[in-house]
Amino acid sequence: MNSVQQSIGMPVYLPVADMAAVPQWYAVQTRGRHEKKVANKLRDKGIETFLPAIREVHRWSDRNKIVEVPMFPCYTFVRTVANSAERLRILQTDGVVRLVGTGSELVPIEMKQIDDIRMLVGNGVSMTIYPFLRVGQKIRIRGGCLDGLEGIMESRPRESTLIISVDAIQRSIAISLDGYQIEAI
Repeated sequence: MNSVQQSIGMPVYLPVADMAAVPQWYAVQTRGRHEKKVANKLRDKGIETFLPAIREVHRWSDRNKIVEVPMFPCYTFVRTVANSAERLRILQTDGVVRLVGTGSELVPIEMKQIDDIRMLVGNGVSMTIYPFLRVGQKIRIRGGCLDGLEGIMESRPRESTLIISVDAIQRSIAISLDGYQIEAI
């Protein structure tokens, strides 16, 4: 890439051989209840991580307490290059089960999906974990703090819901669409 292309905003295409050198987001499967420990250990190794969390009310016989739990149990996300040295550094971390992929190929997660989840967490939107969906109409929210958020619409009695899915780990979250304008994609 030359400085002229970069300064005028022209798209820069990398040769296929250089694609492995571009950091992308990947899902890391962890042992049960090890998500925070794994994310911290990977951060200590200098690897960028993202562990989205939601607040839940846990009830005991004598009290209720709001606790933060991982949005996707047994998973955290890392942004790294997909070379063998980085894979090994991640896989040698205590609590890591595997990097999500098919065979020897890792499945990258679209940056848009990570950005959408960050937007939801950052805006404190109330959400629930939802079963992964493959079918349904894709929609986009128009206006408000969630402008541009995309997902799958599902209707329930008296309520419409937007489903945001992370394809690589087959997990989804749901938010209520009440009060938002939406458009079909």
